Amino acid sequence: MAKIKIIADSTSDLEKDYLEANEIDIIPLEINFNEKSYEDGINLTTKELYKIVDETKLMPKTSAPSVETFINRFKKWTSLGYEILCITISSDFSSCYQNAVIASQEFDNKISCIDSRNLSSGIGLIILKAVKYIKEGKSLKEITTLLNEKIIPNVRSQFIVDTLDYLYKGGRCSSLSYIFGKHLHIHPIILVKDGKMIVYKKPRGKIINGLNTLLDIFKLDKDVIDEDCVMITHSCAEEYKDYLYQELIKLIPSSKIMVTNAGCVVSSHCGRGTIGILYIKK
Repeated sequence: MAKIKIIADSTSDLEKDYLEANEIDIIPLEINFNEKSYEDGINLTTKELYKIVDETKLMPKTSAPSVETFINRFKKWTSLGYEILCITISSDFSSCYQNAVIASQEFDNKISCIDSRNLSSGIGLIILKAVKYIKEGKSLKEITTLLNEKIIPNVRSQFIVDTLDYLYKGGRCSSLSYIFGKHLHIHPIILVKDGKMIVYKKPRGKIINGLNTLLDIFKLDKDVIDEDCVMITHSCAEEYKDYLYQELIKLIPSSKIMVTNAGCVVSSHCGRGTIGILYIKK
């Protein structure tokens, strides 16, 4: 039976202990502040990112790993006898997938590149399923088919943005929406759909209203949720995370909940206080 190595980019936002336990190789995206560049999760943490923003007033920009970076990583593992399952952030958000596909063409069908059509721990959930399938002894082709046909279309990722500043300054929120959003105290709930981010709901008032809206969405889906894992992912939002966790354990076993920290890429675009509930529908 062929050995399969999972390679993912750093936007998958899984915790280091899980990645190490399952021998998942992560390729970092770059975070750029003018001329200075960092590697996501390697020499820059989310807390450090926010410190730079606060001190310099610069907004970070992100960039994908190059084709050459993917080629070098693929060579490392194929030379050791592995087939590779490479899972990336949605191709609508980044050129990661395109660069991985170009790189894979040098390796005679030993590499399967998966466009997650998602971000953050929405990708993480797909990785968890891939790990499960590998342990079950499925082939690279079988896993690719299952992920593309059964899992990716059913990943549900939604998160609430505590501040519109990052979306606005990053060009993802119009001036008019920004002004009205600030004035009306709107905390938009962003849904990832068909590989893109859309505004799903616009709860007004205190952040607790938005958190409860997230929980209401979860409750509507509860009977059709794959309970292998439900994610709470947040960007420096400890208080919000604790609230959602305490509410979720009233609905599902705590053993089914995985809490992860959003990395620098998601945090660069959505900002401090962003938090989501992510899961797979059956």
